[in-house]
Amino acid sequence: MPRESVARLAVLVRHNVLLMAREPGPVLSRMILPLVFITLLRPLYVTGQGRTAGTEQAVVGTLVTFSLLALSICGGAILTERLGQTWDRLRATTLRPVELLVGKAVPAFAALLAQQFLVVGFAVCVLGLRVPHPLLLLGLLLSWSCALLGLGTLLGVLARSLGALSASFDIGGMLLSSLGGALVPLAALPPWVADVAPASPGYWAARGMRAALSGDAFAVAESCGTLLGVALVCGAAASVRLVGRSGRTVAL
Repeated sequence: MPRESVARLAVLVRHNVLLMAREPGPVLSRMILPLVFITLLRPLYVTGQGRTAGTEQAVVGTLVTFSLLALSICGGAILTERLGQTWDRLRATTLRPVELLVGKAVPAFAALLAQQFLVVGFAVCVLGLRVPHPLLLLGLLLSWSCALLGLGTLLGVLARSLGALSASFDIGGMLLSSLGGALVPLAALPPWVADVAPASPGYWAARGMRAALSGDAFAVAESCGTLLGVALVCGAAASVRLVGRSGRTVAL
């Protein structure tokens, strides 16, 4: 990568970190709420499924659901620039579209990983969750974060208002997590849900996390591949939306 591009990226990443630091509320809520949620719901799962399976279900369900809701961290970073009329200033510079996306992605990716590590760490230290295969789980969490980043970026590029963005995150996040069997096991849902579940990224995240905890490397690899495919498709779609016929970043 040329030195000039690295320098531009460093400035853009620092700019986006400052934006997140000035408005820490959304990030902090996505960090704290999962811990409250998992603490309150775990006894229900343990009663129905037993200590080990119930704890695992509570952790997986909470992690998938609240990481989907954390899509707002990614999309909001882009929409804030657009509504604040600083997007046009950025696109008027020498920044390339891919540099704009990467500059937004790095802080958001770090926030997504921090959220997931916090939930897993809390579950291990406080709830007694066993993670016998940490590398499998790490690979899955990285792939899931990439998928979330792609989805959030695409929504941030397409949304026209904060209201539309919020609705897409809240409704879409709950829908994808529910269809994916995160909150409620697919076996307990109507049969048709299991048929459509693989269309949800949340399904592959939940499936991969359970496989990582049980040591099923093949299922983890399959889930990681699917999630990375989602990330690639969404990232490519966002890039196409950003680039006009001239090859320069377009107005959004």
